[in-house]
Amino acid sequence: MPLLLDPQLNPASESGWRRRWFDVVFRHDTWRARNFDLALIAVILTSVIVIMLDSVARIHAKHAALLYLIEWGFTLLFTAEYGLRLLVVRRWWRYAFSLWGLIDLLSILPTYLSLFLPGSQSLLAVRILRMLRLFRILKMTQYVEEGGVLMGALWRSRRKIFVFVCAVLTITVIFGAVMYVVEGPEHGFASIPTSMYWAVVTMATVGFGDIAPQTTLGRFITSLLILIGYSIIAVPTGIYTAELASSLREASDAQRFDRRGCPECGLEGHDPAAHFCRHCGQRLPGVMG
Repeated sequence: MPLLLDPQLNPASESGWRRRWFDVVFRHDTWRARNFDLALIAVILTSVIVIMLDSVARIHAKHAALLYLIEWGFTLLFTAEYGLRLLVVRRWWRYAFSLWGLIDLLSILPTYLSLFLPGSQSLLAVRILRMLRLFRILKMTQYVEEGGVLMGALWRSRRKIFVFVCAVLTITVIFGAVMYVVEGPEHGFASIPTSMYWAVVTMATVGFGDIAPQTTLGRFITSLLILIGYSIIAVPTGIYTAELASSLREASDAQRFDRRGCPECGLEGHDPAAHFCRHCGQRLPGVMG
């Protein structure tokens, strides 16, 4: 549900400073709101760049104190912005537990955690997730809808993909156990889980080379597993592509035909411009005589 249409997240008051700040921080169709959002995007990008620079050992050794102060400055700024968002909405907990609210909280939490858990400030790279606001600022929600089509196709193919994953795991366990017996710890196959790791790497045709068979039988089994990997690696892609094509056909049919039912024979699926039923010739509902 869009933020401004949710009655639980409407401004805490219809007038006054809360209403004005609500329009600035939550709306995207006024020049003040757009300037606020664009400034926020610039600050987010700058803070992420600071985090990246701080991870470089040479830069950290020379400018650790400065980068630390800058990061705390960004954190306090984002904390104030987060508090402002909670303050101007009618039901603050609805925003706090929404997707955007959780992202905003995660963008400031690691800095405070670093006071108790040294090194956790590196998790601040999650702040880049706030760049998702760019989709709303630039009116790119239609791309989100297209992404929904992709996710819908993935969800409908979940059972087939689950069966495929189970088959791959079964092959991994079998070949891992066989290679543990054939090669043994002396050739790097120290355990069945280690051999299963080798099987996954081999079947995916990655081939890191950290574990390699030494015996003739082991190399033959490896060759067989590589061929199996090549034969099944395209299976999930084919499953997903088939479901996606089906989704696109359904969407095309939904745009091509409407749901008007014929009052005489009950037939549905007429062309939107049709005036009469294509089966019995009865005038369709909504058509002026």
